[in-house]
Amino acid sequence: MEVVYITIGVSIVVAILFFIAFIKSVKSGQYEDTYTPSVRMLFDDELVSEKKRKNKVNIKINNLNN
Repeated sequence: MEVVYITIGVSIVVAILFFIAFIKSVKSGQYEDTYTPSVRMLFDDELVSEKKRKNKVNIKINNLNN
């Protein structure tokens, strides 16, 4: 029966720690912007394609110079 009391105490401590972490994340503004992360993944693909295009142009220029 003593194990139950220890388990309840440990679970309350863990719950308090997670609650404190949640409060800190809310105060730091982590949940304020909910729109940008969903759109950011769409723009990441365009940035990669621009890098690839620049690399292809640089390769062509280097081939023409040689």
